[in-house]
Amino acid sequence: MSPYAHIDRPSPFAPKSAETLPIWAVSRADMDHGKLEEAASAWAASAGFQAAEGSVLLVPDSQGKLSGALFGLGEEGDCHPLVGGKLARVLPKGDWHIAASPIPGDRMALAFGMGAYRFESYRKPAPEGPRLVIPDDADADAIRRTVTAVGLARDLVNTPANDMGPDALEAAFRGLGAHYQAKVSVIAGDELVSQGFPMIHAVGRAAQEAPRLLELRWGQEGAPKLTLVGKGVCFDTGGLDIKPAASMLNMKKDMGGAANVIALAMMIMDAGLKVDLRVLIPAVENSISASAFRPGDVLMSRKGLSVQIDNTDAEGRLVLADALTFACEDNPGLLIDMATLTGAARVALGPDLPPFYTDDDQLAADLATASTAVVDPLWRMPLYKPYEADVKARIADLTNAPAGGFAGSITAALFLKRFVAPGTNWVHFDIFAWSPKDKPHAPMGGEAQGIRALFDVISKRHPA
Repeated sequence: MSPYAHIDRPSPFAPKSAETLPIWAVSRADMDHGKLEEAASAWAASAGFQAAEGSVLLVPDSQGKLSGALFGLGEEGDCHPLVGGKLARVLPKGDWHIAASPIPGDRMALAFGMGAYRFESYRKPAPEGPRLVIPDDADADAIRRTVTAVGLARDLVNTPANDMGPDALEAAFRGLGAHYQAKVSVIAGDELVSQGFPMIHAVGRAAQEAPRLLELRWGQEGAPKLTLVGKGVCFDTGGLDIKPAASMLNMKKDMGGAANVIALAMMIMDAGLKVDLRVLIPAVENSISASAFRPGDVLMSRKGLSVQIDNTDAEGRLVLADALTFACEDNPGLLIDMATLTGAARVALGPDLPPFYTDDDQLAADLATASTAVVDPLWRMPLYKPYEADVKARIADLTNAPAGGFAGSITAALFLKRFVAPGTNWVHFDIFAWSPKDKPHAPMGGEAQGIRALFDVISKRHPA
């Protein structure tokens, strides 16, 4: 049974009982030092195979029948650590196993599974591709879990807003909760005002589908409290400060924080980690109508701080503010939020390296270690206290859009920090949730960012 509605595709992995063909992953240096079998080496030389990174040479036997494949790792093997993902797109259909590779087998299998992803909800599916046997010494359940979670995040982001508005995001959220027997509750529409979430309501009230706050609870009462918050802006026009067409084109991905938080929650529940898990998703569409909030408005927040609206396109921090306040009312041991929050983060670090912000040096060190270990790029950025003055407003406590254009990702994080209770162990991720070009392990499109590193840290702190 699939834990959610969006991914029900054939597994990229073959059973261990399958008859398989070998893959020899080699660098040019390996070939030069005679580390290939004589027959394979002779065939590679005759075919002009140079072991270029990601290249494949199919190897025949003496009767001309396919007997295996050589996979290039570059000159010295200093290739992309997830280069194995290319195998899922370049090998012919059939079942394969890794016969030799300097890259650990579990990493090759994980990369293969992530590289096999295809988003085909709106077109005829491509023919079935190759399958790989997960090596005996790898944790097959962990690899399958990770591949499934990454696929979930990608599918949610890739689905266009006409099929992934607040209603559909709620349905996916409920489906995940039902699969893992979690408790799901929703506050929607005008109830947001009466129950104290005025900024979530203000941002989403102009849309056809009502704004809402999704909540999931799972785990053991009395276990360490872990709360995840994800920005769920299902489409962002920019509001009355409307985006230009080119900037609006990809705004289906503005719920990428929610997609990644949902995928991380799936991993946590599937692994049965010993935590008291709470997930909060403010799900809205930042649209335009007569009821849209306006530049110059002052909104009251759940925390009681007033916010001057200097740009309606800085809406994500508004919905997160109410959700973070609500999260802190339960005194979580660790509070994580993820959001496609600022273009400034992309200018600073590019699309592939999300910044994160925290005052917890040990957590930051653990995340940095995990980021390298599982090849899930992250970079710590500072909550630079002197910039707090930039978040102050003229007629309210805070502005949602500081003037000047400097340090936009930092000031956004400092804005959010004002809604996190003092003493709370909190980390904020400003992710892109999108791969602008094909990578060995990921096609262009929606992407999971940070969740593999986060799961590595959480699972080591709170193992099943």
